[in-house]
Amino acid sequence: MQAMVLERPGVPLKLVERPDPQPAQHEVSVRVAACGVCRTDLHVVDGELPNPKLPIVPGHEIVGYVEAVGQGVDALAPGMRVGIPWLGHTCGHCPYCREGRENLCDHPLFTGYTRDGGFATHTIADARYVFRLPQTGEDVATAPMLCAGLIGWRSLRMAGEGTKIGLFGFGAAAHIIAQVARWQGREVFAFTRPGDTAAQAFARRLGARWAGGSEEAPPEPLDCAIIYAPVGTLVPQALRAVRKGGRVVCAGIHMSDIPSFPYRLLWEERELLSVANLTRKDGDEFFAVIQQAGIAAETVAYPLSRANEALADLRLGRLQGAAVLVP
Repeated sequence: MQAMVLERPGVPLKLVERPDPQPAQHEVSVRVAACGVCRTDLHVVDGELPNPKLPIVPGHEIVGYVEAVGQGVDALAPGMRVGIPWLGHTCGHCPYCREGRENLCDHPLFTGYTRDGGFATHTIADARYVFRLPQTGEDVATAPMLCAGLIGWRSLRMAGEGTKIGLFGFGAAAHIIAQVARWQGREVFAFTRPGDTAAQAFARRLGARWAGGSEEAPPEPLDCAIIYAPVGTLVPQALRAVRKGGRVVCAGIHMSDIPSFPYRLLWEERELLSVANLTRKDGDEFFAVIQQAGIAAETVAYPLSRANEALADLRLGRLQGAAVLVP
């Protein structure tokens, strides 16, 4: 197999050859067909997330086909089309797991961070955390759904039922969730980097009622807002944009520091929440929504060997939609 490996944070990934992986108990070996490039991968590569397993193969938006199964695997078989998400394993016995909140597990493993991921031709996954996908489908277009879509879905549910929703940072997650929100009958207000008229046009093409720079005020107060950009200064801006009783959800796993802001921005029962990881239930719900609503991701495909270029394009904001690696 071939893999793009991070040997230490802050240096480019290195293309290496390894022996083909063999699944242990409860594991499956998967031939990777496509792997999305997520902002969380960028946080791992740039050293913004602590204590990755090194060396590590990044990538946690994986679509592939089962090649072999380990002992104890009954639900999956060779040839099946599957998706491998960020949440790679949970302990099953901590208080959070027992409460059905496995996204907060005290002893988790995360694909592409604490266990090898999908920037490779093959990977290993815990079969209990693998989603079975329809046997037919576009692998490249499906890959971003495994994190951008799933975390987007969880953040949308946590934002509540408000009809006027703001999306700060119109990248991979927001362009998927904008489609879901429109399907639900909501009005979407898209906030991009100041001056990014291409992203604003992209948002309007996907049905946004309004699109402007993150420093701009929306034309009317919002019911809720989701922040996808990892920029702490957007928190007070989003609080300014929501009405009394409105809710702001921080959807990223990493964000720059939130600056101090006057209490009046939070007052009048506004809420500020964060999203952590995902659950398998989120996946079951979201993949049903994809089929019902006809949600499609817009992608830019790169060969596996150009993973560093894809990461650079994401880092510099040169993408519309989502980057996807194809072995």
